Amino acid sequence: QVQLVESGGGLVQPGESLRLSCAASQSIFSFYPMGWYRQRPGAQRELVARITSQGMTTYDDSVKGRFTISRDNAKYTVYLQMNSLKPEDTAVYYCNLERGPITYWGQGTQVTVSS
Repeated sequence: QVQLVESGGGLVQPGESLRLSCAASQSIFSFYPMGWYRQRPGAQRELVARITSQGMTTYDDSVKGRFTISRDNAKYTVYLQMNSLKPEDTAVYYCNLERGPITYWGQGTQVTVSS
């Protein structure tokens, strides 16, 4: 069983930055893709960014140029650097690990962008 623990959420003003972290409990972390998803109020969970074990990244169009996903395999941690935050980025952010047919999720961290 892989455990994922997110941190780094909070309340910020529009235009500010946050960095989310997601720490995995096992060394298998380095072999699998990781993703950041978000769930906005009243909406379904959606993919924000994804990174493969080799470091290839993909982003939702709404965050391209503002968000950066990265991973540190030595620390079993994936990050989401969020710059130029907008009110519409307000959501609960979740990380996941894709291990073949099994997907593991963290508990989520709240990000609120408001003036």
